[in-house]
Amino acid sequence: MNTEFILADRHFTLVRYPEKHQHVSLQAWDSADELVIEHIEALLSENEAMINNDSPMMLFNDEFGALGCWFSHLAPLWVSDSYIALRSLQENLASNKLLSGDDESNTAPITPLTSVDSLTFTPKNAPSLVVIKVPRALALLEQQLIDIQQYITPNTKVIATGKVKTITKSVLGLFEKYIGPTTTSLAKKKSRLIFASPDEKKQKATSPYPTRWQCKGTTGVSLTLDNLANTFSRQSLDIGARIMLEHMTVSANDVVVDLGCGNGVLGVNALSLAPDCKVIFIDESYMALESARLNVLNNFPDKIDQCEFVASNCLESLLNRTNTPAVTKILCNPPFHQQNAITDHIAWQMFTDSRALLVKSGHLVVVGNRHLDYHIKLKKLFGGAKVLASDKKFVILGTAKR
Repeated sequence: MNTEFILADRHFTLVRYPEKHQHVSLQAWDSADELVIEHIEALLSENEAMINNDSPMMLFNDEFGALGCWFSHLAPLWVSDSYIALRSLQENLASNKLLSGDDESNTAPITPLTSVDSLTFTPKNAPSLVVIKVPRALALLEQQLIDIQQYITPNTKVIATGKVKTITKSVLGLFEKYIGPTTTSLAKKKSRLIFASPDEKKQKATSPYPTRWQCKGTTGVSLTLDNLANTFSRQSLDIGARIMLEHMTVSANDVVVDLGCGNGVLGVNALSLAPDCKVIFIDESYMALESARLNVLNNFPDKIDQCEFVASNCLESLLNRTNTPAVTKILCNPPFHQQNAITDHIAWQMFTDSRALLVKSGHLVVVGNRHLDYHIKLKKLFGGAKVLASDKKFVILGTAKR
C-alpha cells in the first residue's frame, strides 16, 4: 500500500484501516482529496481567518482521514457514517502526531460525529465552509444536504469533491434542490469540484428517510423494516437475505451475531424464530445499526434488552473485549466492496474473525453469489463447508468450528 502522501511541501503517512488487510494497490487518499485541498488552501491564502471558532469547518465522508489530517489544525467538525473511516482517522492522526492529547483513541482537535448524530445536530455557529466527499449512495448525500440546509447561511461555502464518474446529473440536481445554484470545476486527474451557493429563500426540507417496507420472516410473520439513508438495500429486501430467510434456523439458547447486519432483517428474523435467543447486530455503518435498532423496536420491542448493536470492523470489537460473548451462530452476507474499491479482504476477515469468535461446534452461515467461491475460503479456514440451499445465482453455505 502506498502510504506517503506528499502535497504542497507537506508530508503525511496515511493508511486505510485495517492496514494489515488492505491490498498493496490501495491508498488512503485520491485525486479528489488532492483537488479540494488545493482549492481550500487557495481560499485560505486569501483569507486566513475565514475558518475559526465562530465559523467552523465541516467535513463529510472523509473516507480514510486524509482530509481530517490535512485540516486538523482548523479543528473541523468531521461527519461520517463509517466506523472504518473513524478508525482510519484515529490511526492517521496518531501516527502523524496530530493529536492534542495523549489518548491515541481520540480525535482531538477534530470533533467527530456519526451520520446518525448529524441527523439532529446543529453547530453552535453556522459553518463558514462545508466540504463533502461525494458518497456512493445518493440517499446518504441527500440526507446530508437536508441536514446542513438547516444551519448553513448565504455566507457558507459549500464545496463537494469526487471522481468525475460520481458527479452525475442526479448529484448536481440534489445540490440544486437543497442548497442553491450549483456549478462545477474543470476536471483534473479524473476528479472535479462542485460549488453550491446557499439560497436562503429555499424552504427547509423534510427528510424522506427512513424508508419503510415489509417482508415475510421464516415463520410467515410480517416484519416491518425501517431503513435510514445509507442502509444497504434500503428500498427492498436483497436477494441474498431473501434466500437466507427461507432457510434460517435458530434455537432458544443461541447467541446469534448478525454480521454486516444492514437493516437487521436476519437478526430480527432470529428473534421471530427463537424469542429467547440473544442477538448481536454488527455493522460498520452507523445508519445500518440505528436501522437495526429501530427494527427490533418495530417488531419485538420487548426483546430489545436481548439485543446489542455494535459498530465494528468485522468482529474485532467483540474479539477485543475482555470477556468475549459465547457466540453459537453467525449469520453473514459479506460485502465485496469498500468505498469504491472491489475487494475480497472483508469477506476473508469476516470468516477469519468468525472462526476466532465462535464457541466450539458453533456455526457460521454465509450467503453469497456463486461466483465469489466462498466455499474455498471456508474449506481453508474451517476444513469444509456444506451447501444448505442454492438457486441459480446465490448459495448458502454452512460450516462449524471444530
